Amino acid sequence: MAHPLFSKHQATLDQALATIEGRGYWSPFVEMPSPKAYGETANDAGKAAFEALIGKPFPLDQPNDGTSVGHEVSPFGPDLNIRYPHSDPDALVAAAQKAMRGWREAGPQTWVGVSLEILTRLNQRSFEMAYAIMHTTGQAFMMAFQAGGPHAQDRGLEAVAYAWQQMRLVPGSAMWEKPQGKNPPLRMEKHFAIVPRGVSVLFGCSTFPTWNGYPGLFASLATGNPVIVKPHPAAILPLALTVATARQVLGEHGFDPNLVTLAVHNEGDDTPRRLALNPAVRILDFTGSPANGEWLERNARQALVFTEKAGVNPVVVDSTADFSGLARNLAFSLALYSGQMCTAPQNIFVPRQGIATGEGRLSLDEVRQGIAQALDKLLSDSARAVEILGAIQSPAILQRLEQARQGTAGVLCDSRPLAHPQFPQARVHTPLLLAAEAGEEQRFMHEVFGPVAFVIATDSSAQSLELAGKGARERGALTFSVYATDPAVLDQAREVAADAGVSLSENLTGAVYVNQSAAFSDFHGTGANPAANAALTDAAFVAGRFRVVQRRAHV
Repeated sequence: MAHPLFSKHQATLDQALATIEGRGYWSPFVEMPSPKAYGETANDAGKAAFEALIGKPFPLDQPNDGTSVGHEVSPFGPDLNIRYPHSDPDALVAAAQKAMRGWREAGPQTWVGVSLEILTRLNQRSFEMAYAIMHTTGQAFMMAFQAGGPHAQDRGLEAVAYAWQQMRLVPGSAMWEKPQGKNPPLRMEKHFAIVPRGVSVLFGCSTFPTWNGYPGLFASLATGNPVIVKPHPAAILPLALTVATARQVLGEHGFDPNLVTLAVHNEGDDTPRRLALNPAVRILDFTGSPANGEWLERNARQALVFTEKAGVNPVVVDSTADFSGLARNLAFSLALYSGQMCTAPQNIFVPRQGIATGEGRLSLDEVRQGIAQALDKLLSDSARAVEILGAIQSPAILQRLEQARQGTAGVLCDSRPLAHPQFPQARVHTPLLLAAEAGEEQRFMHEVFGPVAFVIATDSSAQSLELAGKGARERGALTFSVYATDPAVLDQAREVAADAGVSLSENLTGAVYVNQSAAFSDFHGTGANPAANAALTDAAFVAGRFRVVQRRAHV
């Protein structure tokens, strides 16, 4: 008999399965912060709930050592001063192992049903989550609501759907009969059990803690594994709210809440290392820097490791029928959340002889000026600009921006600070757009995370494609964009994308941007270049998180 929560959410699960097979558009979670969808008082209640947490100990009843941790400061200025219970990493692993026993026996339908209920409860907290994400990551409110709430919940649901898709392929039992000629056949009854791999640890990031975190969290939980959530020290609150919600649902339905725990730590301590190398930790999900991700891949040999790391996302401009649309689209892609997205473009390659457009041929300088002017126009109204840019998440990103400005010739569009009308202390800066030459790989052939991009002169579109592919293969890339009216150039770009293992967007001039990735449709993170060591939205992402154990006996 199905668990009540599985039955409650089965229609949603079935639709998710149908959508990932057809790859069309669908979402059960409303992406707009609409009073009609969430209630007339939802925004006020969510904001009040967030503000009630500021300056207080975070309420989380889990194994802890009696001390507290927390030094989050909003990129918009305020010190959150929220303290979280500190737990010894080994104690959390032991608690997770103990909790897993009853969870393993509950079986796949229960794992999936409970996971879907947690996602539903998280959706009900979308406004509270939006303010938490806004004031830890620096995302403007609308992005914080959409990306941190419904879109992240979509990503979690997608992982649950893939988990169920793979687990339901395993029958509970089978009758095996092998003919033996004149003798009676050999007959055996076989039973198959899905067994979780073990303790899972999620390493959260500071810019998109839920959007990047929910796939791993729910892929593990829906396949029977307990999850220890280790947030980035600068963005704890969104994942703390997630953990609190999960623990509430688990407890209400008779399961040990320690199936999901929070591992909060001070910057620079040994908690991440101790969790990563604990022999009982069998799954690791990580989003962050190449250095840390590669360290996990090399050293956490006992675990199945999924990493999403930095990359150098290229744009190749060969020709276009709509240069104005191209410039507007690229300007928005560069400005959105100040380039603090793993999918944001960085390197824009343009032939030095210029490009053909629907309005006639444009020189390299005209292309550069056109993009720079589109960026200036987009951000000319400060009140509108801050809602696109958000705030710089970390002072380190701001320092990187300032370093890029120093002593560099060829500034196409200089970065400037903007005053935020609501938050005078907010770190808001417009993007820096720089000119570069193809031979200056030391400048652009590595990720400069944040609001810095290059327009790079090349000898030809062939060289542009060569450099784009080289960057993706050697440094990693999660997105690749091409503008071309020549079918032969598009074919070459497709070949480069396939060879480099990176998703390709062609001729984006409208309201879809290369930064964006749609759950249930786009395959985010191919696992085919250094930016991600495994595909992050497909069946392979979940299948390794469980094993099948059988028993058999003669009939």
